[in-house]
Amino acid sequence: MSTTKPPRNLTPVLCQRLQLDMLRACKEIAARHGLVVEAQDITGVDLRWGFDAAFRVSIPLPDGTALDPVRLRFEAFAEAFGLSPADYGRQFSTGRELFKITGIDPRRPKYPVSAERIPDGQGFKFTSDQVALLLQKGMRDVTPKDR
Repeated sequence: MSTTKPPRNLTPVLCQRLQLDMLRACKEIAARHGLVVEAQDITGVDLRWGFDAAFRVSIPLPDGTALDPVRLRFEAFAEAFGLSPADYGRQFSTGRELFKITGIDPRRPKYPVSAERIPDGQGFKFTSDQVALLLQKGMRDVTPKDR
C-alpha cells in the first residue's frame, strides 16, 4: 500500500500524466514479449472518483508500429465509397470548420464517413460524396501559371 496521500480531485492534466506513466510501464512489459502498445482515449472521466484508461496491445507490423484496425477497414472500403485508401487521416474544411477523416462504417450507408472536428475532437458523420467534394475542393492547383 502506498504512503502517498491521494489527491482530493482528479484534473484532466493529472489523468493524462497518469495515462502516460501507465503507457511507459505497459510498453516495457510488452517489449519483453515482442509486442507493441498504444494508448486509447481516456473515457469515463469522473474528476471526483476516477477515469478509464485503455491500451491496445498488438503484434508489431514490419515497421514496428501497431496494427490499426480502423485504418485497415477504411482502406478496405474507401474505394467502394468513392474515396482513396490514402484519404484516411486527411483533413478537409467545410468552410467554417476543419475536420480529419477517422474511419468508414459501411453499416451506415447514408453517412458512412466518420470524421472528428480538429479543435475539440468531436465526432461527426458525413456522406462519402460530401467528403470527396470537400477533399477535392481543398486541393490547391499547383500547375505553373505561364501554361
